[in-house]
Amino acid sequence: MSFPLFDLAGKTALITGSSQGIGLAFARGLAEHGATVILNGRDETKLKAAQEQLAKDGFTAHAVAFDATDHVSVAAGIARIEAEIGAIDILVNNAGMQHRSPLEDFPVDKWQQLLTTNISSVFYVGQAVARHMIARGHGKIINIASVQSELARPGIAPYTATKGAVKNLTKGMSTDWAKHGLQVNAIAPGYFKTPLNQALVDNPEFSAWLEKRTPAARWGNVDELVGAAVFLSGKGSSFVNGHTLYVDGGITISL
Repeated sequence: MSFPLFDLAGKTALITGSSQGIGLAFARGLAEHGATVILNGRDETKLKAAQEQLAKDGFTAHAVAFDATDHVSVAAGIARIEAEIGAIDILVNNAGMQHRSPLEDFPVDKWQQLLTTNISSVFYVGQAVARHMIARGHGKIINIASVQSELARPGIAPYTATKGAVKNLTKGMSTDWAKHGLQVNAIAPGYFKTPLNQALVDNPEFSAWLEKRTPAARWGNVDELVGAAVFLSGKGSSFVNGHTLYVDGGITISL
């Protein structure tokens, strides 16, 4: 049985920050629906291990290391992919980081690092890939936002600022590029069990608070993000643009 609205066969997807965690889950999910995936990160050893893991499971995967926070590195990396692997049909801007500290003590260098990693990378990679997509008249870009695009929590104000910016940059990308045949949307995960959140997962007090705060009463599992990514990557979302899809167990809609 074929499901053409969700069929990604013949498509090539680049996922930044995809050597582990949510990024690797996105890569696996898109590959399961037929896409050729390109893993990206800065650590070539971790990328190679992830690539081998996907290949062992029968998926076509490439690994291309470049620094998504460096526009020169991004330009070279995207040019290499387009020339040596093929046209990028789907981009998932997933690279990101977190740093927790009271705002009054937040280190300036970490503020700058958060801005560069969480928002500048979305602009750099998005722009470089979109230039090729615009020339072809089609393309899918998915930016990874967060429930912190809407909500704040003590100790992560700069992260909240960057994820709010991702949501609005998504709107801006759509406004500029939809007329060229691109669909640009965002996925906003809630609290998922990932390496980025491991300290919180291991904190019984925080986990108990989260389970009470979330209508679904639990942490999310990374594979539960895949459906949203497949939808926004395929034909089923051909008239969806500038939207942020919250996958959060209901935390953003409940007091």
